[in-house]
Amino acid sequence: MKIQLAKHACAVAITAAVLSGCATTANNPKDPYEGFNRAMFAVNEGIDVVAKPVAQGYDAAAPLPVKAGIGNFFGNLADLWTAANNFLQGKGGQGLSDVGRVLVNTTIGIGGVFDVASEMGLEKHAEDFGQTLGAWGVGDGPYFYWPLIGPRTTRDTFGWAVDSYADPVRYVDDVPLRNSLFGIRFIDLRASLLPTDKVVEQAAFDKYSYIRDAYLQNRRSKIADGRAPIEGRGDDECKTTRCY
Repeated sequence: MKIQLAKHACAVAITAAVLSGCATTANNPKDPYEGFNRAMFAVNEGIDVVAKPVAQGYDAAAPLPVKAGIGNFFGNLADLWTAANNFLQGKGGQGLSDVGRVLVNTTIGIGGVFDVASEMGLEKHAEDFGQTLGAWGVGDGPYFYWPLIGPRTTRDTFGWAVDSYADPVRYVDDVPLRNSLFGIRFIDLRASLLPTDKVVEQAAFDKYSYIRDAYLQNRRSKIADGRAPIEGRGDDECKTTRCY
């Protein structure tokens, strides 16, 4: 009975959040579904009640070399997809550098546990399919906040689906091993965001709005390869106007 009441209360809370959000005008034109997004944000905050303490325990218990090795291992896997996206965006030089990173770190770096490539001067890049779509001129579309995967524009939501399909971990045949890799990567990523939590909590009057605006600004910067966009110009305008 208590479990049923708790589930009912949770459903009522989410419904109320959606209705209250829909009854107000979104304060960002990129966020027309703010009511839904705030409800999903609340769901994610509920999930984080469990995930954050696990990440804190991992961060406190794991020695720094172990955490660095885990991060490097998954980073090496990500470099494969980064290389593909750099080639798709026409950045052949960076793509070749990424391929070189994978070869060096997989061999000399013992499966990617050690980031030897960075010490050799091969710069690490971060490219995903959402950025590739942006480079091809696809507009960002409305903003969404999804459970587990967090903030995404419409374009980045489709990009995330392609990124997930291309994820090497997805193709590990051993199911227990595959699930363990997914879990370890999730906890390692969550632990890497712990310092950001303090910044957001101290700086944000409205945590949801702070995360949304920071995400949108960061994605514009990444798609423009770090060049600052002119204030007020969105991705859709930048297809036909020099914005950077």
